Amino acid sequence: MKLFIATDHGALEAKNHLVKFLNELGHEVEDLGTHSTESCHYPEYASKLAREVVQQEGRGVLLCGSGIGVSVVANKYAGITAALCRSIDDARLSREHNNSNVICFGGRVSSHKEMEAMLKIWLETEFEGGRHEIRTNMFAELGTKI
Repeated sequence: MKLFIATDHGALEAKNHLVKFLNELGHEVEDLGTHSTESCHYPEYASKLAREVVQQEGRGVLLCGSGIGVSVVANKYAGITAALCRSIDDARLSREHNNSNVICFGGRVSSHKEMEAMLKIWLETEFEGGRHEIRTNMFAELGTKI
């Protein structure tokens, strides 16, 4: 599975840490930036990641200071289910019940160790399908409505 990761300046250190962590777990990760602490706009990076995840049928890790902004932007894209996670249960349930393909973290909110634990469980957890698939199909259709 192809993994993509991106952040704005607010979580650069956390992003760099997670790239190393994912590489140590044996995952191929494409780092889409930012690569600088210079102020930038998170919608640019969240959009870039969302497009790559959809086009390459991969999964993504998005970060910003709170994680809220990148999750809002990513969820604007058809084919993306981005989950802002603050706990291991959030990460697990976002996969089991919602089939999330993007996980979002707040670099100023969660510690590196917390993000590692959430990311690991998110990568290991499969979508349950069944009644959850009916619901995920319903919210996927909403992206085509006004």
